[in-house]
Amino acid sequence: MKLNTFSRALLLFLLVSQAVKGDEEFVVEDIQVKGLQRISVGTVYNYLPVNVGERFSLDNVAPAIKALFKTGFFKDISLEREGSTLIVNVVERPSIAKIIFEGNKDLSKDDLTKALKKIGLAEGKVFDQQVLDKVEQELSRQYFSHGKYGLKIKTDVSNLTRNRVGIHIKISEGRVAKIKQINIVGNNVFDDKTLLRNLELNTSNLLSFYTKDDQYSKQKLSADLETLRSYYLDRGYVNFNIESTQVAITPDKKDIYVTINVKEGDVYTLDKVKLAGNLVVDPPELIKLVKVGPEEIFSRKNATETSKAISDRLGDDGYAFANVNMVPEINEAKKTVDMTFFVDPGKRVYVRRINMKGNSKTRDEVLRREMRQMESSWASSSKIERSKTRLERLGYFEEVTVETPPVAGAADQIDVNYSVVEKPSGNLSAGVGFSQVQGIVLNANIAQDNVFGSGKRVNLAFNNSSYLTSYQFGFLNPYFTVDGVSQGYNVGYTKRNAGQINIANYSTNVANAGINFGIPLNEFDSLRFDIDVKHTSLSATSYSSNQICDFIYGNNGTDICANNSNGNVAGGANTRKKVKATGDSFLTLAPSVGWTHDTLNRAIFPNKGQQQRFSALATVPGSDLEYYKLTYKHQLYFPLAKDFTFRLQGEAAYGNGYGKTTALPFFENFFGGGTGSIRGFKNNTVGPRDSNGYAFGGSSKIIGNAELFFPVPFLPETKSVRLGTFMDAGSISDGFKTNNLKYSVGVSGEWMSPFGALSVSAALPLNAKSTTTAADGTITGDQKEMFQFNFGQNF
Repeated sequence: MKLNTFSRALLLFLLVSQAVKGDEEFVVEDIQVKGLQRISVGTVYNYLPVNVGERFSLDNVAPAIKALFKTGFFKDISLEREGSTLIVNVVERPSIAKIIFEGNKDLSKDDLTKALKKIGLAEGKVFDQQVLDKVEQELSRQYFSHGKYGLKIKTDVSNLTRNRVGIHIKISEGRVAKIKQINIVGNNVFDDKTLLRNLELNTSNLLSFYTKDDQYSKQKLSADLETLRSYYLDRGYVNFNIESTQVAITPDKKDIYVTINVKEGDVYTLDKVKLAGNLVVDPPELIKLVKVGPEEIFSRKNATETSKAISDRLGDDGYAFANVNMVPEINEAKKTVDMTFFVDPGKRVYVRRINMKGNSKTRDEVLRREMRQMESSWASSSKIERSKTRLERLGYFEEVTVETPPVAGAADQIDVNYSVVEKPSGNLSAGVGFSQVQGIVLNANIAQDNVFGSGKRVNLAFNNSSYLTSYQFGFLNPYFTVDGVSQGYNVGYTKRNAGQINIANYSTNVANAGINFGIPLNEFDSLRFDIDVKHTSLSATSYSSNQICDFIYGNNGTDICANNSNGNVAGGANTRKKVKATGDSFLTLAPSVGWTHDTLNRAIFPNKGQQQRFSALATVPGSDLEYYKLTYKHQLYFPLAKDFTFRLQGEAAYGNGYGKTTALPFFENFFGGGTGSIRGFKNNTVGPRDSNGYAFGGSSKIIGNAELFFPVPFLPETKSVRLGTFMDAGSISDGFKTNNLKYSVGVSGEWMSPFGALSVSAALPLNAKSTTTAADGTITGDQKEMFQFNFGQNF
C-alpha cells in the first residue's frame, strides 16, 4: 500500500516522538545530516526550517519533515536527538541515469524526450514513481495528435549502481487512424462537396500520404469548424450556428467518423453602414477604406478587413493602440444588418527612443540609416514595419524582430526595440562545382558584405572551367552619400570559349573596368548608372562559320577568311570555312542606365511581392563597335496555402547596331534554352544557327515562366530547399517573332546548400523539332535535354 506524503509525515511524526521525547525542548547546538549521496548538506540546511541556536521541540518535527519531503529529493526521512545535536536521517530518491525508447517510429527520440521533460521525467532528474505514472498519458497525447489511437506503452524500471535507475519505455505505435467519413447534417443551401473542400480534414485520397489530411486531430477539427463558420458568415448567413459535433472511432481504432450538425439560417443584407466614435482622421479618407456598402450581402471577412484598414490608417498617424470595433444591428423582420464601425483611436503616441540589440559586429549607424521611423516623431505602424523589412533585406541578419513597449509613466510614448541575430557576412571559399554545361568548375571567392561592420562590400572572385576563366574584383559603398546614393567599382578579366557551351566556334578575351552609381527614388524604386570600358579580343577557329567571318570582314575591312576547298569565300554558301588563326579586337565605352522596382519580402525564396528591372546600354559613338541593348525582366510572387508560392516571370531583350556597326555583334547575342530559360532544351541552343548548324543566338529574346513552388514532402526545412512544377515558353530570334515560341513543362528542385546553390529540373519539350545531323556536320532541329542541373552557381 502506497503512502502519500502527508501519511508518511504523520507516521514519521509518531516515530520521532519517541526520539524527541514528550515536550522536552532543547537548544540545537549542531545539525548533522546522514545518508546523503548526491544532494549537498547545504541544500538540506536551506530547506530545513530550524537553525543552530534555535529551540527545538516536538512541535517542530512535523513542519521540518514536511519541508524536506516537499523538495522531492527524499523517499524517507527521520529525526533523532543526541544531546544537543539534531540528526537528520535521509534516504535519497534515485536519479534517472538513462531513458531508453523502443519502438518509436513516427516520433523521434528528441520529440519524446522533450515531451517527458515537460512532466519532470528526464535524465539527471530525481526519479518519482508518480511522475512515471504520467508517462502513458503524456505520450498518448503526443501520439493522438498524430492520429495514432492504437498506442500501447509499457515501462520498466531497473536499479543501477550508485542509487540510480534506468527507464525502458516500450512503444507499440499501431497504425494511423484514418478518417473514414465526414458528414455535415443540416446544410440545405450548400452541398457537402462544396463545404468539405474548404476543410483541412478529409477522407483518404491520393495526396494524403503527403498532406496527412486524413489524420484526425482536435486542433484540425477546431480550425475546420471556424473555417465552416466563416464560409457561411462571409455569404450573409448571420445566424449560422454549429449545433454539435461528434467524433466516433471504431473498436479496432482504425477508422474515424466525424459528424457536424449545422443550422444555416437566412441570408442578410446590409442596410446602413456608418462610422462612429472619435474620427481623428478626415471621415472622407476613412470612408474610402470601407469595403462594405448598403444592399450588399453581409460579409464578416469584408467587415474585418475594413476594421483593420481603418486601424492601420490610424496607426500611421501615431495612434498605435487604436481599436476599431464593428457593431452589427440585426433586423430579424427585414433580414438586414446595420453596420457601425466604432473608432476608438486611443492616445496618440510618439517614439521616445529606437534601440538596437544584437548587432555586436555591425555598427549602429548601418542599422539606423535603414530606419523609416524616426525618434521624437509620431509612431507609424507602416514605417516601423518597413524599417524591419529593410533590415531583413540587408542580408546581415538571420532574424529581425521588433517590439513597441509603452514607456513607463508616459501614456503618450513608446520605444521601438529592434533585435537582430547576426550571421557571418564574410565568405572565404574555394572549391569545385559541376555544371552540366561547363563541366567541372573551379572557383575561389573572397567576399565581405559588411566590411568592419560598415555595410560596405568587397568581392574578389576567380572561376575556371572549360568554357570560362574569370578574375573579378568589386567594391560597393551602399551609402556613398547620406541620402542612400551608392557607388561601386569593378575591374576584371574574362576569357570565354563559346564552343564549349553549345554555341558557335569562337572565343573572346575581355578586360573591363567600370564605375556605377545607384540613386534611390523612393522606398521601392531606384536608378542605376554605369560606365564600363571594355576591350574585347575575338578569336576565330579553323571551323568558324560564315557569319563570324562576315562580321570580322564587315567591321574590320579585312578578309581574314581564306577560300576553302570548294572556292567559297566569307559570305558564301553555308559550308565550313578554313579561317586563319587570327581575330580582331574592339575597344568600347558603354554607359548604361537601369531602373529597379522591388517589393519582394526577402532575398532568398521570396513568396510575396514583385521585382521589375529595366536596363539600357549603348556604346558611345566612336567606339570600335557601336550598338545598344535593352532588357526588361518582371517577377511576380503570390503566396497561396502555407509554404506554397506561385511565380510568374517574364523577360524581354533586344539589341542592334547603329552607325558604322550594321548589327548587334554576334558575341553580344541573346541565347535561350536550359536552366534559367526554357528548360528541356539543351543550354543555349534555342534560336538561330550559323552556317555550321551551331547555336548563334539572336538580337531579341522573349522568355516566360509560370511556376508553383511547394515544400519537399516529409522535410520540415522550407527556407533553403523547395520543389516546383513549371511551364516555360520562349523565343530567340533576329527581331521579335512569336511564331517560333518553344514550350516545355516539368518539375524542379532548388537547394541553397552550404557548398553552393543546386538547381535541378526534369522537363518535357512540347513542340521540339526533330534533331538531324547532316554528313558535313550541320545540325538542324531542336536539341532536347530532359534532365538538367547546376551546382556551385547562384540561381
